[in-house]
Amino acid sequence: MSVFEHSEFDQHEQVAFCHDQASGLKAIIAVHNTNLGPSLGGCRMWPYASGEEALTDVLRLSKGMTYKAALAGLPQGGGKAVIIGDPRKDKSPELMEAMGKFVNTLGGKYITAEDSGISVTDLQKMAEFSDYISGTSGKFCFDGSPNDGNPAPGTAYGVFVGLKASVEYALNRDLKGVKVAIQGMGHVGYRLARHLHEQGAELFVADIFPEGPAKAAEEFGATVVTTDEILSLDVDVVAPCAMGAILTIDSVNSMKAKVVAGAANNQLATESVGELLREKGVLYAPDYVINAGGIIDIYHQQGDSTAERLRLHIEQIGQTLKDIYARSEAESLPTNLVANLMAEETFKKAAN
Repeated sequence: MSVFEHSEFDQHEQVAFCHDQASGLKAIIAVHNTNLGPSLGGCRMWPYASGEEALTDVLRLSKGMTYKAALAGLPQGGGKAVIIGDPRKDKSPELMEAMGKFVNTLGGKYITAEDSGISVTDLQKMAEFSDYISGTSGKFCFDGSPNDGNPAPGTAYGVFVGLKASVEYALNRDLKGVKVAIQGMGHVGYRLARHLHEQGAELFVADIFPEGPAKAAEEFGATVVTTDEILSLDVDVVAPCAMGAILTIDSVNSMKAKVVAGAANNQLATESVGELLREKGVLYAPDYVINAGGIIDIYHQQGDSTAERLRLHIEQIGQTLKDIYARSEAESLPTNLVANLMAEETFKKAAN
């Protein structure tokens, strides 16, 4: 099957494949749209079960980055890269060198950054072989984290701001005593847990790796549950912060929460699940809107900005979500489709 017939192909401008035999690199870069500027998106390393699964992920993720940049008010397009492999076992300096060279072949049409399975150190190695690597260092950080270029603090803060705005809109309350189930205790999920704990939320956490939940239990008093339980708990908010496509017909039908607001990309298994959430009275924060803090951070690190300007830009996520919710109610449309319409109005206008 050609990539053009793939179910997730959406008029992508370019899809590039790389196999470097010496390092073992098997990677895909997808550039979705560059109407607003060069495409930017993280590089993900994951033990995909097949090349088909990796292609599906990179096509969906790159499209999401176009929409994310548009609603975040950024002059850039959407792209993404995936490396097929286990980051805990298969990563090597040679692999990162080969990936840097691969990114360089696109001549700046795609700029990569950090994502699941890739660290700032990995990006720094790639940057030795490409001029189109971002997030290798930072000028400032608004929350006291090291200025190392890691966008996770920005992403987590944006999700926190968006979750708070969603709770205000749906439940008409602040976060004190709100029960939040966080699926995924990685770099973003753990930082989100800290923000929520500081506001008095009651936390329930799960991850495929035990270290993060154990740490959250110790530091934040979080209740650790299994990954099979986390989405169906009797809580106010579910915050998906792991892999995508976890909001299915079955998982939504078993959900008791009234708000879904988390960092994971492509949370909806299909767009139609957004309508099911609306019918059930569950307020869904479109993932590419609420998790835009990371790319906002990267943008401000590259320009002549300040920590305060970065913080204020990230905090606009809350108002953007409330605008989406209001339009969703007015037009009787699911929030994911409203977000899509608003993003398309932005980047399609730029093509004219």
